[in-house]
Amino acid sequence: MNRWLSSPPLSVVLFVLWVLLNQSVDAATLLLAAVLAIAVPMLTRSLRPAQARVRHPGLLFRLAGRVAVDLVASAFEVARLLLTRRTAAISARFVRVPLDMRDPSGLAMLAMVLCLTPGTAWAELALDRSTLLIHVFDLDDEEAFIALIKQRYERPLMEIFE
Repeated sequence: MNRWLSSPPLSVVLFVLWVLLNQSVDAATLLLAAVLAIAVPMLTRSLRPAQARVRHPGLLFRLAGRVAVDLVASAFEVARLLLTRRTAAISARFVRVPLDMRDPSGLAMLAMVLCLTPGTAWAELALDRSTLLIHVFDLDDEEAFIALIKQRYERPLMEIFE
């Protein structure tokens, strides 16, 4: 069973999404959804990091809520900047953030948070995982931004995964 369904949750999500995207439950759609639900996890098995071990699930849900609020606030801030400032007045730059976290699952979650947040983009992770390069759309105080990333996201992720 594990050989065919290497990641049952991923298979279920793929199956449901395929059916929803096609807005049909005819036999061909269900058959293709089943094939995709089995084939994609098998073909991408080597791309996924090791199984994550969540040590504090309650903290994970609190972090998800915090991230959701931050995403909305950041979207409004970026929209405000785009509508009220000239391009030359926006100080976009790259910032190097020193990392204490080394867990691949925590780093993957941090990457998702930073890439989903409007105004920031994960640019590069040092080979030794000690430094993260982030592109920031508009930044006035680099030290405050680094402290925010470390306190608001890295520290909780370390508690959750390490």
